[in-house]
Amino acid sequence: MTRKMLRGSTALFVALCAIPALPAAAQEGTTAGTGSQDAVSRGFLGTLWMTPGKRDLSLGSAVSRTTIDAEEIADRQAGTIAELLDTIPSVTLINGSTPQGSGINIRGYGANSTYGNDQKVAIQIDGASVGSEELYRIGTQLFTDPLLFREVEVLRGTIGSFEYGSGIVGGVVRLETKDASDFTGGVPGLRIGQTLEFSSNTAGATSSTTLAWQPDDRAEFLLNYTWRRQDDQVDGDGDVIGNSEFETPSWLAKGKYTFGQDDDHSISLSFSRTTADEKDVPYDTFSTTGGSFGNVDRTTETQQATLQYGYNPVSDLVDLTATLSYADQKIDYSYVPGSSPLEVTPTWPFLEATVNAKQRYETTKLVVKNEARFLTGEVAHSLRTGAEVSRRVRKDNDAASAPGGEDNRVALFVIDEMTAGGFTITPALRWEKSKVESAKDYGDYENDALMGGLALAYEFDNGLSVFGSYAYTEGLPIIDDLGSAAVNDWRMSTSEKAETWEIGTSWAGTDVLSPGDNFSVRGNYYSTKMWDVTSYSASGSTSENLSRIETEGFELEASYGLSNGVYFDLQGSTGQGTEYAEGVPDTDWRNQPATTVGLTLGRKWGEWLDTSWEVRHTADARDALLEDLPDYTVHNLRATWKPQNGALEGTEVRFGLENAFDLDYTGNLSSRKAPGRTYKLGITKVF
Repeated sequence: MTRKMLRGSTALFVALCAIPALPAAAQEGTTAGTGSQDAVSRGFLGTLWMTPGKRDLSLGSAVSRTTIDAEEIADRQAGTIAELLDTIPSVTLINGSTPQGSGINIRGYGANSTYGNDQKVAIQIDGASVGSEELYRIGTQLFTDPLLFREVEVLRGTIGSFEYGSGIVGGVVRLETKDASDFTGGVPGLRIGQTLEFSSNTAGATSSTTLAWQPDDRAEFLLNYTWRRQDDQVDGDGDVIGNSEFETPSWLAKGKYTFGQDDDHSISLSFSRTTADEKDVPYDTFSTTGGSFGNVDRTTETQQATLQYGYNPVSDLVDLTATLSYADQKIDYSYVPGSSPLEVTPTWPFLEATVNAKQRYETTKLVVKNEARFLTGEVAHSLRTGAEVSRRVRKDNDAASAPGGEDNRVALFVIDEMTAGGFTITPALRWEKSKVESAKDYGDYENDALMGGLALAYEFDNGLSVFGSYAYTEGLPIIDDLGSAAVNDWRMSTSEKAETWEIGTSWAGTDVLSPGDNFSVRGNYYSTKMWDVTSYSASGSTSENLSRIETEGFELEASYGLSNGVYFDLQGSTGQGTEYAEGVPDTDWRNQPATTVGLTLGRKWGEWLDTSWEVRHTADARDALLEDLPDYTVHNLRATWKPQNGALEGTEVRFGLENAFDLDYTGNLSSRKAPGRTYKLGITKVF
């Protein structure tokens, strides 16, 4: 294992170091700019290039990163977290228009047609790990509301994941809740924010009220209540999409206090909670009807709390944070008698235990990390080291699909970002040890693994950069892997292993085709191999696991803007994969992403008006049953109006028209039709 990881890292290092030495001026490294807007965050995560379009691009980075800021979150008027991510390359939404039954799939991993997560995509809210349970036909359990957040960051692939977990192949979704200073602008005082949103498909309504108070420069407090409701939607043919109604009230409370000499200490606390109370709905959240499982009354309560201490004295060697997080979710089911056709069959006792269940899982995690900056000769280091201790507890119940138990883990990680001239070389290591204890008589199991990777980038002085990475990770057995003794002998002592290679280039510049214009582009190729697969069975088998999975793909992001405010944003990705099993013919990877390309044409008139037309085309898609789907093209229109004077100054009005041509289609890997034409209206005012 370790030899394979080091061999891959060495090969990548040799390949990229073959770039011929450049003159000293070319090795200085540059900070790209867009006139009055300078790029920031150069290094392991690249240079954040401020584009004139909807989304800034991370350039010169070996990490494939996309960040959605508060402005884009508001403009998209998404009803779920999943809907925020549908324009990110290699991201597939599974039934994304409802919290129940929706899922996020990245590069073919994460949510699938059976579970909301396969442990290869990590999701965090303010550092708390959420949405990671493998509950049968339930989705990601990511019920929280989009309006609670100021930023969503998606890291694709493995190379940027070692700070956040193990076994991550698809990527990481990191969500940060809003701060009081987002409303006060950092100025002491009291502000009240109110957002109202309305949707035509069908009778969707949202109210979000925020109270932000900053008594002085050192303290800030925020309280938010968001209520969101939607009736059953209709598809492009006007037919009702069953099981698409929901109501989800959410709370967010957050505070931060800075103290000490030079304000070098800080402490912050955030708490968010979302509930859903459903009556007589299908147990299977992926389906539109009750089917074999029948209907249930289901209540869901999900909450996260994070306490963080920061210490950042006047020293380059200390930038310390200690984060204690707690995530808790309860799902209670009560079967509706007479709703299942199997109620009188011999298999009913097994199904009854599934549809009359009480599930609860809690994750407590402490992460302590420090960033030190120093020089060794001509090399500048940004060294991040950390330790993580976590405890996941799942309540035992009679549902065989969700065994109870505890998963206790300890991990250490180190990431050293080394910069010399135009080169940035970043080795990363993570060691993790786990102990899974069954609540039944399945036994206790201990495992550990060492994993890591190497990222390299070179930035020329003309805006061009090249980069590449190699990463190796292992997914240690989890509570969901518990089962009979015959299963445990192998599955609970075997970690899933994966390696990923990436290589790419990016370029950014101004005055490219006309004075004052701005162009940036980033493209990368990835290749992933996973073996010792324990989370997927061979097609047509319930006992034979896949021996390996191989996937590859290409991702592209670009932005071009003119000085008159016209802009173009482009995103695209294509991927394919193959799954292998002993005695079974090789087949296409069941969860592979479709080929997608999206183009947004827009124009900004100063700060007061932004209009855009978004076109997204998808090819080579398949539904949840792996049946081929016809290619489809969806058009969305958006406009944001921000009056700069008069009685409406400070008001933001947003209009959206999604699926403008009322196309009837099913999204890739989805089990339900997508919503038809939908008008959206949003109004925001901060008092």
